[in-house]
Amino acid sequence: MIGKFYNFYVNSFKGLSKEIWLLSAAFLVNRAGTMVIPFIAIYMTQDLGFDLIQVGWIMSFFGLGSLAGSWLGGKLTDIFSYYKVMVMSLAISGIGFVLFYKLKSFEAICIGMFVLITIADSFRPAAFTAIDAYSKPENKVRSISLIRLAINLGYSIGPAIGGVIYYAYGAQYLFYIDGFTCFASSIFTLIVLAPKKILSTDEEEIDIKPETIKSVWNDRPYLTMMGILFLFNLAFFQLFVNVPLFYREVYLLNEKSIGYIMALNGVVIFLLEMPLVNFLELKKAKAVKVVLAACVLISISYLILNVVFWVPILIVSMLFLTFAEMLGFPFSNSWALNRAPKGRVGQYMGLYTGAFALSHIIGPNLGMRISQSYGYDASWYVMGGLGIAASLMTLYLLKSQKKLGLS
Repeated sequence: MIGKFYNFYVNSFKGLSKEIWLLSAAFLVNRAGTMVIPFIAIYMTQDLGFDLIQVGWIMSFFGLGSLAGSWLGGKLTDIFSYYKVMVMSLAISGIGFVLFYKLKSFEAICIGMFVLITIADSFRPAAFTAIDAYSKPENKVRSISLIRLAINLGYSIGPAIGGVIYYAYGAQYLFYIDGFTCFASSIFTLIVLAPKKILSTDEEEIDIKPETIKSVWNDRPYLTMMGILFLFNLAFFQLFVNVPLFYREVYLLNEKSIGYIMALNGVVIFLLEMPLVNFLELKKAKAVKVVLAACVLISISYLILNVVFWVPILIVSMLFLTFAEMLGFPFSNSWALNRAPKGRVGQYMGLYTGAFALSHIIGPNLGMRISQSYGYDASWYVMGGLGIAASLMTLYLLKSQKKLGLS
């Protein structure tokens, strides 16, 4: 049994292009280097003496920069190519992280944060467009999953190393290392990756011919999917703020126990996402149907928290949420890439990453306010309701595709 799983796990990585592996390596280096991000709030309160309200405003500028970067990166990708945007975003943001440390006033940091993250996050739509160019049509979803694996691994490594460096040497070196890894990723991309034309889209997932779509804003099925993702992510982003606080304040778990439950998410993704995606690809699962399953799972993950007060239910909830993540993100990403007409992939990916950025701005604050005003039970009912609403929208999208004989 173990041998079969091992073989299937190894096989799930086979057939991916060399460029996708190299792009994953660039993501790994870049995301491992973003070790300063988890310590931004600590740096600003302890080192700069800002209060929590000021830090909240600064993080709002972070979110707005992410939203602006998603839009700008999409536009620039269609004008200059994904390759140039990736390289320039990494190089300029590398310099930007070093210069950002020099800012000390509240106003300067707000402006600097917005500009820096706008430049840094313009990388994301360009990188998603690169996946479309470098991956083979038959394993696009697995290519996305490998990139996600590299990102998650980088995010796991970065904070661990960053905490040690911050404790031993101070925040200054975090900014310098972050800048260095961004610049190194830029050089790495230039050396090992060559620009490549985007392959034709997978017609099986498209219900309007590319030439008939004048703008992403006229593509109603795509906008519907972005609405689904926005609702899905409003619920998903509770994982990083509201969920750990719930563990601490309601279940009275210590930081160590909270860390173990949160780590379960990363471990399951590392072990199961690639085999799961490979299995669904072999079964030729339709992307929209998989997204529907993800929406149902994320709804269940929150609603069951109100069913019983029982520590193991936290683990069950985390597993439901993790499977929702493993299904929802790679398949929605693949659907979005396949949907994008040639010459406007950057615009489509800009809106895709913008939906993530907007939900990242609103989601944690929404959850915290509901929890503070009405209690965690109310928050979980709302998040479960968002999952149900996303499921209904996905059913509508599925129904509209069936009318055209494409699902």
